[in-house]
Amino acid sequence: MPRNLFSPAICAGILLIAASPRPAAADDVVRMEFEGFGPAGLHVMTTHTVIEEAPASYQIEGDLETAGLGAVFVNMANRSITKGREIADKPQPVTFDSETDRNGVEQHLRVDYRADGAPNGSATPPPKDPVTPVNFSQLTGTVDNLTAYLLLERQLAHGGGCDLTVPVFDGRHRYDLRFSDGGRHILSPAEGQKFSGPTQACQMTRIKIGGFYVDKEEGASSGTIWYANLMPGDLAVPVRMAMETEIGNVALFLSKLRGRGVDLHLMD
Repeated sequence: MPRNLFSPAICAGILLIAASPRPAAADDVVRMEFEGFGPAGLHVMTTHTVIEEAPASYQIEGDLETAGLGAVFVNMANRSITKGREIADKPQPVTFDSETDRNGVEQHLRVDYRADGAPNGSATPPPKDPVTPVNFSQLTGTVDNLTAYLLLERQLAHGGGCDLTVPVFDGRHRYDLRFSDGGRHILSPAEGQKFSGPTQACQMTRIKIGGFYVDKEEGASSGTIWYANLMPGDLAVPVRMAMETEIGNVALFLSKLRGRGVDLHLMD
């Protein structure tokens, strides 16, 4: 998974069931593009995710920009990148950077994840409005939101289910991403997306702990993500997402997928 708006879509998400192990001897790059639609099927955003994996390291980049009706509610652009290492085939972030322009207000989130498990994070400039406190004791063992979705994708790809809770810290927000099983579904083409086939649905709930505005909402609070087996390797790919966000309910559809010998164009 998974931009801060879907710090899960996003961006995250954002992501394969019964997939074969990825090649251990070669780097690979997976590129995904999603289109988001709000009320009455109006286009509200476009988001991209690029995942690069190597035997000992990984890198994930995500970007999002609201458009049309979405920009009326929140005019936002975001670019996030995490760089990490593989420890016993488990991704562990080393650095995370996120640049957000929200209604003309820019903020840079930065985290250095230290080897002892205690991250060093910052938000520049700090938020002007009151936010809930974050205690240092709440940070140990956290990861960034991009790595959180990678952990879920790996779990699904290796035959596991959706049940997973990941502690997240992005330099300002501390929350848990809680995933649970949403059942298996056969999807049909919808909203111009040509995908059809079996999927595994995962329910997502964000448990806010600290660093959030006291009197206004940010990002996606909950949603459902449908994953399908679309390429070889250790990534479950999200083909659709339904998210409850600060701009209302948003449906995201995978429009393009490229990597590992796959080149899909699911939307015109």
